[in-house]
Amino acid sequence: MGGFLAALVISFGVIFVAELGDKSQLMALTFATRFRMMPVLIGITVATAVVHLVSVAVGYGLGAALPTGWISLVAALAFVAFGFWTLRGDTLTDDERTKAERTTRSAIVAVAVSFFLAELGDKTMLATITLATQHGWLGTWIGSTVGMVAADALAIVVGRQLGRHLPERAVRYGAAALFFVFGAWLLVESLTELL
Repeated sequence: MGGFLAALVISFGVIFVAELGDKSQLMALTFATRFRMMPVLIGITVATAVVHLVSVAVGYGLGAALPTGWISLVAALAFVAFGFWTLRGDTLTDDERTKAERTTRSAIVAVAVSFFLAELGDKTMLATITLATQHGWLGTWIGSTVGMVAADALAIVVGRQLGRHLPERAVRYGAAALFFVFGAWLLVESLTELL
């Protein structure tokens, strides 16, 4: 197997497995209960492609990790804010609801920013850095990005099904709880790194 193909296949497999049960897969499920599937998938893909490009650049070029403690702290605070925003709930008029369903830009941005912040310093980023030190950067970047998006797409499908079968109040409280859990998780990670 050639260098590019080996990097692609190995990176896909490692990152797909590492992503199963990871907090970002749970985030994908949460966002899928609030937004349409395509904007969530696009946001995840954009964030993942950028984070993994940084990862392979660090792993392949520098061989060093980024300082992630402060980034994790900012992400933790953002997730707590998302949790309160979700609990507060939003009421839309019929006209606003129609516009929200048509407009995908805000959903894409919200998902992309959240995933970008959550993935900085995450195990999949560190795994991608490690893979890039051993394999070519292009195959590692493509394989790791596709592996993560594929694993998160599974969560999106599950999230969409839950959103159709659960009452809106249960979805809102569940999503808020998950955002609080993500915030706490990132806070613990950031404090562990900073202290």
